Amino acid sequence: MAVQEIFAGMPWWVKWVAVPLIVLVVFGGLIASVVGFVISLLFKVLVLVVLVGALVFVVRKFMSSSGRGW
Repeated sequence: MAVQEIFAGMPWWVKWVAVPLIVLVVFGGLIASVVGFVISLLFKVLVLVVLVGALVFVVRKFMSSSGRGW
């Protein structure tokens, strides 16, 4: 409730322009590193899914063409 009282008398551009810009300047590096980490993690998960899917496809193709198990 104290934050609402502080911002109550401020113009709209302080709340919606100046404060977010200050937050981006102060925490911009942290935000960028977190976003980069999440994107990197999603890319690695995608690569893992593709490789496992390709392995399953190759093994099934080999098993069906050979006609016998191990």
